[in-house]
Amino acid sequence: MRDHDREGRPDTAVVRDALGVGIAVGLSGFAFGVTSAGGGLTVWQTCALSLLVFTGASQFALVGALAAGGNPLTAAAGAFFLGVRNAFYGLRLSQLLALPRAVRPFAAQWVIDETTAVSLAQRDRRGARIGFAVTGLSLYVLWNLTTLLGALGAEAIGDTDAWGLDAAGPAVFLALLAPMLKSTTERAAAALAVLLGLGLLPVLPGGVPVLVAALAAPLALWAEGRRQGRVRSAAEGEGR
Repeated sequence: MRDHDREGRPDTAVVRDALGVGIAVGLSGFAFGVTSAGGGLTVWQTCALSLLVFTGASQFALVGALAAGGNPLTAAAGAFFLGVRNAFYGLRLSQLLALPRAVRPFAAQWVIDETTAVSLAQRDRRGARIGFAVTGLSLYVLWNLTTLLGALGAEAIGDTDAWGLDAAGPAVFLALLAPMLKSTTERAAAALAVLLGLGLLPVLPGGVPVLVAALAAPLALWAEGRRQGRVRSAAEGEGR
């Protein structure tokens, strides 16, 4: 089937956008490699995290908490809860991509923020599959390559905190997340999470503020439910 016979976008356009995301985000693996090695992890431990975990926000959360002196179990818990979102992405992508059963275990490794965003942006299944595959492959290869380079170059750079490279990963994550916050409830949850995380950072052990910030979502949903309840009550009162 030719590109112009499909309702979706041309394959070349999907590949171009997917490569753009993969390359742009993949380069921030260098910052993770530097931050991880500067925080005390070995080159092999750093590379293993990128190869096996492969979810940037969780990786930065883990090494950041460890570098701050946090308990390893608490740091791992914070990273785990950040990574749980990928399970929800998987539920949506499993329906959208409808991949063969034999391929799904391998594709699961690439279910992250970026592949989900590119896949959901497409208009048909073919485009979603191409976007997922190209984004996942380019990002996985480049992220792991730059992680290795960053870990090897950590000693040459010196004090990683002075360069502010530890903020690169979260900054990229927030840049990708921001356009997805369309409703008032979503923006309120994000703002509350930031306030909780930053406000509790000086008083709680490393990794714990991330766990507490996760409470922002149910709190925002509860507040929205209360607001909608009041609106319905007022409408019913006027209709009497």
